[in-house]
Amino acid sequence: MSAERLAQARAWLRQDPDPQTRDELAGVVTRAAAGDDAAIADLDDRFGSRLAFGTAGLRGALGAGSNRMNRVLVAQAAAGFAAYLRERSHGGTPTVVIGYDGRRNSRVFAQDSAELFAGAGLRTILLPRLLPTPVLAFAVRHLHADAGVMVTASHNPPDDNGYKVYLGGADGGSQIVAPADAEIAAHIQRVADAGNVRSLPRSTAYETAGEEVVEAYIAATAAVAPAPAGASELRWVYTAMHGVGWETVSRILRAADYPQPVVVDEQLRPDPTFRTVSFPNPEEPGAMDLAFAKARRVGADFILANDPDADRLAVAIPDETAPEGWRRLTGNEVGLLLGARAARSAEGTRGASLACSLVSSPGLGAVAAHHGLDFHETLTGFKWISRAPGIVFGFEEALGYLVNPDTVRDKDGISAAVAVLGLAAEARERGATLADLLRELGDTYGHFASGQVSVRVADVAIIGTVMLALRSLPPTQIGGRSIASAEDLLRSGPGQPSGDVLRYRLTDGSRVIVRPSGTEPKLKVYIDAKADSADGAAAAVAELEAGVRTLLDERS
Repeated sequence: MSAERLAQARAWLRQDPDPQTRDELAGVVTRAAAGDDAAIADLDDRFGSRLAFGTAGLRGALGAGSNRMNRVLVAQAAAGFAAYLRERSHGGTPTVVIGYDGRRNSRVFAQDSAELFAGAGLRTILLPRLLPTPVLAFAVRHLHADAGVMVTASHNPPDDNGYKVYLGGADGGSQIVAPADAEIAAHIQRVADAGNVRSLPRSTAYETAGEEVVEAYIAATAAVAPAPAGASELRWVYTAMHGVGWETVSRILRAADYPQPVVVDEQLRPDPTFRTVSFPNPEEPGAMDLAFAKARRVGADFILANDPDADRLAVAIPDETAPEGWRRLTGNEVGLLLGARAARSAEGTRGASLACSLVSSPGLGAVAAHHGLDFHETLTGFKWISRAPGIVFGFEEALGYLVNPDTVRDKDGISAAVAVLGLAAEARERGATLADLLRELGDTYGHFASGQVSVRVADVAIIGTVMLALRSLPPTQIGGRSIASAEDLLRSGPGQPSGDVLRYRLTDGSRVIVRPSGTEPKLKVYIDAKADSADGAAAAVAELEAGVRTLLDERS
């Protein structure tokens, strides 16, 4: 055990204001000092590195240490971000608004941030209670704030939390991108290097926002798709996935005149333990089982599910071929439904565009072309999608949709839910369902299908090893289909998306993209195919999924 590591941990203890993490770390230090190998390894993990502040802000497991989410790290982040905002304001007084969800320590982290921002001389506005991430993103624009902070880890495991940052002004309320991330990180590091966060100035002279902000979000979101006549006949199920979406959703439904759903009671209220699911993410196997069961009992037309901070939306429809009798639509299917809706409304609008991440369905480009709109393909993340010129709609396959860019420049699972309700109600008026709308999409724009292979790892170094192997020994075929071209986006040209992404275009027109996840220890592979029929496209994806698994086995 190095004396330096023990000194590092003891210095952390002296500045930690949280009795729980102090006690946790004190026990580890005591055991490590006595030579306990497990405690020594634990200290190395906690202090051998530091949670990196990047374009996704901060996100990690709760606990003591520089490589965990805790009050010391949040204080350093808040003080560093405040210094960045003051530097950016050139002598003015920046305004920052703070939101938080129902995860463990979210309110504590938000309160600490408010006191530190106010202590640094910023005008600071704390949202009135735990609320969805889209309300915070809305508030940045609505209040003409210079910045926003949302304390959330979205759909991560229960023991995680995070710190997501938005910029107002010329950035329009979008999440940060380079070089702002590196500049903020440098300020945070200076605070960390200075030592004790207990010496940072604090103030309780911050404002608490009134209900007006929430009511303005509700009004703007209800206006996305006011209920048509067919809405009264809808029968649907909703789950908040133990998150903060339900209160806001229910108020918007009343404002837009939609019927209230049948709810999954066990998952309706905020619960930081997420006790009914292994992962609080509608994409994960089993996460929607309770919703499926409820929908079967009540004979629902469809299911809508938000993730815990309600910035994502899942949609499920009856499907007698599925094991549970219900099938969750892919993010690409929902994205194309909502993209076509937006394109029909924007047709003829000069400069209007649709945008999606480069791993999302190329079908959105076909929709844009059909309606004479511009199309932009970006790196993954709404920090990029939201900045597409002329955007009227954007999405990424990971259940994220931007349907109301004039008010929210981020993915918003609540406004997307309202838009889906509008589509379902309009279809109901003519005796159609969401499944019928999907078939009509194929007939109009072509039959696209998508699939994904995700490999979760215990050691993130494995991901780098696989990516290196794919670059060093490039494949010539996948699933029996020859590769027509291969692109390494680490070597992209000027003006092109650049990142740790490999993109393969196959001779039959299919596409395979490989990249590390930006938020989880996963390697993700995205597969897209187009065919003359829905069945043909689905069959092509299934064959490619098998080929991808074989390829990864060979390279790992």
